[in-house]
Amino acid sequence: MVDFILTYAKMIAREPDEIKISSEQIDKNFIEITIRANENDIGKIIGKSGNMIKSLKTITNGCKAKNNISYKIQVIAN
Repeated sequence: MVDFILTYAKMIAREPDEIKISSEQIDKNFIEITIRANENDIGKIIGKSGNMIKSLKTITNGCKAKNNISYKIQVIAN
């Protein structure tokens, strides 16, 4: 899942080399994914009206149905 999100974020960012992804397993059923990006790319990753980040969350919800793990995605500036 993390590899997909990294590839997705790099494809839409102006500064793809500055995109960093980290994940932390909070408990056995919850993983928090953090996308670190250049300040100028945060808006592109979130998207107009939040559509880009919503699409990522929709995909991760599909994974929840398969492996019963919930994901939280956050985007922060480097």
